[in-house]
Amino acid sequence: MEKQTKKDIMFERMKEKKKEVRVVRRIVFIIALVLLIIIGIAGFQTYNYISNALEPVDPDSEEIITVEVPIGSSLDGIAALLEENNVIADARVYKYYVKFKNESEFQAGTYDLVQSMTLDEITESLKTGKVYHEPLYTINVPEGLTVEEIAENVIAKKTDYTSEEFLEKIQDPAYIEELMIKYPDLLTDEILGENIRYALEGYLFPATYPVYEENPPLTVLIEQMLDTTQANVMQYQPVLEEQKRSPHWLLTFASLLEEEATAQSDRQTIASVFYNRLEIDMLLQTDPTVLYAMGEHKDRLFNTDYEFEHPYSTYQNKGLPPGPIANAGLSSIDAVIDPAETEYFYFLADQEGKNHFAKTYEQHLVNRDKYIGN
Repeated sequence: MEKQTKKDIMFERMKEKKKEVRVVRRIVFIIALVLLIIIGIAGFQTYNYISNALEPVDPDSEEIITVEVPIGSSLDGIAALLEENNVIADARVYKYYVKFKNESEFQAGTYDLVQSMTLDEITESLKTGKVYHEPLYTINVPEGLTVEEIAENVIAKKTDYTSEEFLEKIQDPAYIEELMIKYPDLLTDEILGENIRYALEGYLFPATYPVYEENPPLTVLIEQMLDTTQANVMQYQPVLEEQKRSPHWLLTFASLLEEEATAQSDRQTIASVFYNRLEIDMLLQTDPTVLYAMGEHKDRLFNTDYEFEHPYSTYQNKGLPPGPIANAGLSSIDAVIDPAETEYFYFLADQEGKNHFAKTYEQHLVNRDKYIGN
């Protein structure tokens, strides 16, 4: 009986061990399954998080976020700065993305970024110092326009601002003072001269400008134009300093060429005419200055118009007018810097707008009779 009992006890123990093994296996299976589920969920969430971090923060955003990247900033610092300003979703993801793409040599500067920009657009901006982003629309400012024409034909037609609001802004003394501080080499005291009609006349560069907001502040539009003027004019600063000339002098001279010329070769030749006249203290006698002085458009000027007394009239005053009479394009600015070498002192345009040049007044009269009549 005792022997049988021991066998039974051993059998029972074996049954218990088998049961324990089955329970342990079931627990291990459950734990493993739970871990797999947790890992799967975590992996899915991580995948979603990284995918979202690689997309624009807000694809529909139009709000401009200004980010200042200091000189000497590291990639870690730039990524953190972008995340801090909510331009990117995650600094670490952006940092690894940039490294994966093997991008480098970011530039310090001030960037107007938007949350709808892709990581590639942001990266390209930081590499080139320019903002690469699809604009909502563009504004085209043609050559040869006065600020009044820009106000009426560009700003009032392409934005929600009226021409009066634009002109009021560019005549605001406090704003002009701010601009002079921001562009000290471009906007000098000459723009505040007693006879200057508009301080920014001739300084709003003709170009096509991208607009990233539905209705951006006027200051953004104005300073876009000034930025372009500065970029185009200040490249000639060494030449101007050597000749003891100012950007104001350059833009004033160039505006005369812009209003008179129709071709690049004409601009350079007309520039030589004006230089030749200035050298001997001869009146420039260019019709567009009379029209600007009178403040009106005419297809033809009469003798009484030439007698109109005004500081801008180059028929009444020697030298250049007090300031630009329109916005000049780069070709006109180039012509002032690099004029043709001629002995011409006179020119006139025929009915088709082609210019004819003469060395003497007698030759000029012959051209007048031949091309436009008495």
